[in-house]
Amino acid sequence: MDILIYLGLGLVLFFVFLYFVPVNLWITAIFSGVNVGLFQLVFMRVRRVPPRIIVESLINSTKAGLHLTTADLETHYLAGGHVPSVIKALISADKANIELSFKQAAAIDLAGRDVFEAVQTSVNPQVINTPVVAAVAQDGIQLKAQARVTVRANIAQLVGGAGEETILARVGEGIVTSIGSARSHKDVLENPDSISKLVLEKGLDSGTAFEILSIDIADIDVGENIGAKLQIDQANADLKVAEAKAEERRAMAVAVEQEMKAKSQAARAKVIEAESEIPMAIAEAFKLGKLGIMDYYKLENIKADTDMRESIAGTDDVHQASGKRDDDDD
Repeated sequence: MDILIYLGLGLVLFFVFLYFVPVNLWITAIFSGVNVGLFQLVFMRVRRVPPRIIVESLINSTKAGLHLTTADLETHYLAGGHVPSVIKALISADKANIELSFKQAAAIDLAGRDVFEAVQTSVNPQVINTPVVAAVAQDGIQLKAQARVTVRANIAQLVGGAGEETILARVGEGIVTSIGSARSHKDVLENPDSISKLVLEKGLDSGTAFEILSIDIADIDVGENIGAKLQIDQANADLKVAEAKAEERRAMAVAVEQEMKAKSQAARAKVIEAESEIPMAIAEAFKLGKLGIMDYYKLENIKADTDMRESIAGTDDVHQASGKRDDDDD
């Protein structure tokens, strides 16, 4: 039993030794021409750095002619970087004659960008399709354009440079400005390359992580007649304003008419009130001796004569109207 216990304990210690002292990895590094000490691999384990990632990345970089150290790779790994991606980017940049140092690649990687993809974009330009951009020419016709923007990565500005969203926004703004400055939509349809030229002259890639190589108008369509639509809306608004003013004037006229009627009724009421005081005035005149009996009879005769004349005049009017109706019947 003691022998089995010692044997089991020995196996455990052997595997622990192999874990902390990766002899196979050390031998591979030596035969690959990479100078890595055995104790360096042990210290990597202690620092919780996977030795295989560091050694394999160092072997790849050495075979590609890059001069890196284990300290550089360990530092980048401990900072949260992706060591294999950085090594692939450095090898790809070196083969494409693109200047890219390890510090730049590490900074780009730690900034959250895929450094290997950035190098690929720099070697093989990328095409970005803009969304449909609608703009209105000076003649009021709307045009809808879509562009293809060919860009390549600007390695020097990958850290702190704006991304694709900024490129798309600036290109869209340039398209709107170009179409809006055209006198007629026909001019834009005849020369769509004028949009590309105007947009490229603005230097839209400044401060971005990309370099714009070309801007090509992929599609351009005629939209609505915005100018006519705005004129119709303005005419409808003016009509409503005119109707409101006319209604206001009508209401004022009605109010004036009602006021005049009220004044007329008040005047009539005063006349009636004055007429009601005439008998009292006559009686008072009798008492004071200012009016005699003969004067009163004369006044009554004048009144009776006036009533008779008004009656005769009303009867004649009736007869004339009746005779006219008889003539019409004949």
